[in-house]
Amino acid sequence: MAMNRAWRVARGAWRAVGLASVLAIGDNVTAASGSARRDREGVPAAPRATHHAPRDLSDSLTTQFSVSGVQVIHRRSTASDVVAVSLYLLGGTRQLTPETQGIEALVLAASEYGTRAYPGPAVRRARARTGSRMVITADADWTVFGFQGIKQEFDSSWAIFAERLMRPTLDQASVTLVRDQLLGDVRNRKNTPDALVHYLADSLAYADHPYVLEPTGTEQSLARLTAADLRRYHSAQLVTSRMLLVVVGDVPREKIERLVAGTVGRLPKGSYTWTLPPTPPERAGTMVVRHRVIPTNYILGYFTGPAASSPDYPAFRVAVAILSARLHDAIRERNALSYAAYAPFLERAAPAGGMYATTGSPERVISIMRGELTSLQTDELSDDGLDDFVEQFITDYYTENETNAAQADWLARAHLYRGDYTAAYRFMDDLRHVSAADIRRVARQYMKNVRFAYVGDGAKVSE
Repeated sequence: MAMNRAWRVARGAWRAVGLASVLAIGDNVTAASGSARRDREGVPAAPRATHHAPRDLSDSLTTQFSVSGVQVIHRRSTASDVVAVSLYLLGGTRQLTPETQGIEALVLAASEYGTRAYPGPAVRRARARTGSRMVITADADWTVFGFQGIKQEFDSSWAIFAERLMRPTLDQASVTLVRDQLLGDVRNRKNTPDALVHYLADSLAYADHPYVLEPTGTEQSLARLTAADLRRYHSAQLVTSRMLLVVVGDVPREKIERLVAGTVGRLPKGSYTWTLPPTPPERAGTMVVRHRVIPTNYILGYFTGPAASSPDYPAFRVAVAILSARLHDAIRERNALSYAAYAPFLERAAPAGGMYATTGSPERVISIMRGELTSLQTDELSDDGLDDFVEQFITDYYTENETNAAQADWLARAHLYRGDYTAAYRFMDDLRHVSAADIRRVARQYMKNVRFAYVGDGAKVSE
């Protein structure tokens, strides 16, 4: 497909690419299922000239500091009364074993049913009076526990948040109740074709990697976890060395320091050190088929990309977006073979891009996917067209990160993946320096060995 066609459909297709992390609603537990040198072939191309003026990367509103061993990033935003607090418990799947999958999510979710200061339903009533929304997101690289509320109730919301984190009751009745809820969610992966194809594709992409473990658990692991297991995990793993706290909103630094020092800063320090996870091993492309008699068929294949700390990461990010536009145009717009066709992006320390579609003609769609991938690896792209595409990419990226909660995640990922929260601002300039040659090179280097999952009529595809 000609490149200018991709530019024209980019606005409609780009929003299908998952830019922002999954945000949990209420106390529901969600999963985003979750450093390498640049390895160029041949001599790297010289950076292309750009007409963009250098960006001012200074940000007097954002500071980083430590309180009682807890690392804090604070962005003072006065745009609204909403305050977002996100505590990152680092490690994600690397803190788990096959037997303990889901345990951290279960500990935090069970804390909703009682603490020392708020026994039983008192903790839910207290939270309701503040109007705050508690958030738990179990992801591949970390678990986020936090809340979103208004600044006028910040102290009260914080007290409930800290109490749930530090002193959950974790009695057997509450653990059993929450465990059964999580088990229901896990079982739905098998009953819902879209959830199943995502689960299978993620497992294929990260086989023999820590990401293969499920942060929200499996049927087998959840069924065996007891209240005693959760209390032992809480005692050993809720340590300040695993914590990165990000606060975005109209709250002064002095208040944050006081509240942290008086609550979560009193937890044991521990000896945890954050590092980036290993690069997934290179594996041959494959397809796994799960036969289902359903009206449509679900296809999802992933290819793993450069580490989020790699200089290739910005180019890979843009290349996946271009592929998304091409798939949308070729499969949905031109051939009407799917109501949903795009290239998902797994935003992790060890990221992946992919190709997704639902269709009644899977063989033809897979053929188009492979053709568009090959075209991206070989096309002579236009730098001018790429400039336009990147600017739209950046506009949509900022739109996706308008909320305080999204900004907290934006800053945390930059700090943890790139070693400095200011990398979040530099990322925009990194994108603007991506060249057409960079797109073609990363497509060749990373967009290969696609591992497909297929859920649908097995007679319609050939492995």
